[in-house]
Amino acid sequence: MENLDKVNNLEIYDAKAKLEAMHQDIKRLMERSNQRYFDLMLSNLRKDILNSISAYVKDGIENGLERSLADPCKMRKTCKKRFNEFLENNAELIKQEDVSKETLKNKRSELEEIRKSAPFDKCDICFSEVDSIFDKQVNLIHSLQIYGQDKEDKSEISSIPEKIMVKSVLEPISNKQRLQILKSMAFDTQTFTALSKLTGLRGGNLLFHIQKLLENDLIIQRHERGDYMITEKGYHLLIMLTNFKKFL
Repeated sequence: MENLDKVNNLEIYDAKAKLEAMHQDIKRLMERSNQRYFDLMLSNLRKDILNSISAYVKDGIENGLERSLADPCKMRKTCKKRFNEFLENNAELIKQEDVSKETLKNKRSELEEIRKSAPFDKCDICFSEVDSIFDKQVNLIHSLQIYGQDKEDKSEISSIPEKIMVKSVLEPISNKQRLQILKSMAFDTQTFTALSKLTGLRGGNLLFHIQKLLENDLIIQRHERGDYMITEKGYHLLIMLTNFKKFL
């Protein structure tokens, strides 16, 4: 009887294990299905939004040209038609998820070719407006592509470990004096005295900030009571901040 109970218990345990495995398989299948549905829904939503933006931009072209082109001018109707075609073709690019730099370069060259055939000095007035509209289109395309390109980079973004990144990168440079200290070591080593003069901090206050940078491997001390110097991690962090500066 005891052996029979053991067998039954093992069978029950085995059945539970199989059920759990089946449950996990079904769960993974549902997650993948939901993810595919979500991706499809997101893709369709993105297309709808881009189509709406493109239509809105096209509507603005006609009004912009009508308001700004030289008048009176015997070429006004002809030029307006040509400008409108050029700008509307560019507006179609907004619908694309990826527009290469080469494509935009060719579009700008196309506008320059149109400019070469301009017959009058006052054509500069018209081309100034077309340039302005074209630049706005290009800026819009660049902005929209942030959400559609570099899928590999985006998967890397999702894997950023928030806790570690905040603790070892963002928090250490979130203080003005610590960033001053790090910048000062970009091209030369620094003594404790030099850092004190730079930051206006003394003794324990300065040591606290230096220690923060040391603990997170952004700087090192060459030997006990020696000069401080930046690490490779610290230097690359400054380069990253330098690249980010253009967005401020």
